[in-house]
Amino acid sequence: MDIENLKAELKLLIVTECDTSLLADEITDSEYLLGSEGRLNLDSLDALQISLAVQKKYGKRIEGGNETRFALTSVNTLADYILA
Repeated sequence: MDIENLKAELKLLIVTECDTSLLADEITDSEYLLGSEGRLNLDSLDALQISLAVQKKYGKRIEGGNETRFALTSVNTLADYILA
């Protein structure tokens, strides 16, 4: 799978699964997804939604705790996690 196409799919997935006012193409690859550090300001429920959608679409399970925090740091880290 091409990483750039994967990142584009992930941005669309994030917009679809979470209540955000941003469009998929407005999300940068390296901006923070969770917490107040990023524009998206996603919370733990959003993280769960994204994790479930990733598991369903890509077959990659994101475990809880620190693994989730790391995988959902940015679109870059999420794409790397899926491809690993």
